[in-house]
Amino acid sequence: MKKIDIHTHIMPEKIPNWFQKFGYGEFIHLEHHKPCCARMIKGDKFFREVESNCWEPQDRLKEMDETEVDIQVLSTIPVLFNYWAKPADGLETSRFFNDHIAQCVDHRPDRFIGLGTVPLQDIDIAIREMERIVKELKMPGIEIGSNINQVNLGDARFDPFWEAAQELGCSIFVHPWEMMGEDQMQKYWLPWLVGMPAETSRAICSMIFGGVMEKFPQLKIAFAHGGGSFPATVGRVEHGFKVRPDLCAIDNPVNPRNYLGHFWVDSLVHDAVSFDLLMKVIGEDKICCGSDYPFPLGEHRPGGLIESLTLTDEVKHKLLFHNAMQWLGL
Repeated sequence: MKKIDIHTHIMPEKIPNWFQKFGYGEFIHLEHHKPCCARMIKGDKFFREVESNCWEPQDRLKEMDETEVDIQVLSTIPVLFNYWAKPADGLETSRFFNDHIAQCVDHRPDRFIGLGTVPLQDIDIAIREMERIVKELKMPGIEIGSNINQVNLGDARFDPFWEAAQELGCSIFVHPWEMMGEDQMQKYWLPWLVGMPAETSRAICSMIFGGVMEKFPQLKIAFAHGGGSFPATVGRVEHGFKVRPDLCAIDNPVNPRNYLGHFWVDSLVHDAVSFDLLMKVIGEDKICCGSDYPFPLGEHRPGGLIESLTLTDEVKHKLLFHNAMQWLGL
């Protein structure tokens, strides 16, 4: 049974030292201090260590074969979005990462599909780079963050971007980053355990309440990590919409539950009980296999949870392959 993993991250082996070039910020570059391993340097400070499967396609292909993944959808690591940078600098870094992903896809178009990144701190520049990604680099979509410098995705300033994405048929993968409250919960890895699910729900709710899905119904949007905490709290969200429309329905009068079935999520929820809820709330037609490869919080055998469940072959085919093709428009 064919398998597409829609949630994998990649970075170039050699990244310019933009911190030195531009003279500010927390741009990432790599220090290759030993074989098959590198330190990610954020600005001028150590951020974390990564292994060669973060940048080396051959290592990635070997591990794909070992875990029976036919195709990976490649996207940049969210810490490389650089939304805080000056727009021209953000464009330079985005183009560099996009060109690298396009090269990886060109090397093995049978195994890789690319998603680009755009500097959403400037809507006009982001639209132009999105057009280049789709028209010139021939990628089906882009990855974006769950907020843009703490501005919610449902903010009206992004409407021209959503309109352009809809016209292009550009698939969009929303990944949590810069989690709200991150500074208050550094201990115990809580930003990743608690903040990321909440951050993804924040993105979904802001897009629903802001009317993005109502104004642009043909948008092809997928959310990481099983939609975060949204599937478990949609009842609360709907109840709030009903009892306090003066607070919730000010920009969109449509019940949030009506949008179930209008967006995709990946399958990365880590246990069968959560996945059963995902199937009941999101539905078997809108869940795609996604692993967060190559990071430790991901699913180490992509699609393993799906494969372990008592599901028909038809449903497994949807979850492992067909739904991803539908979202990507392929």
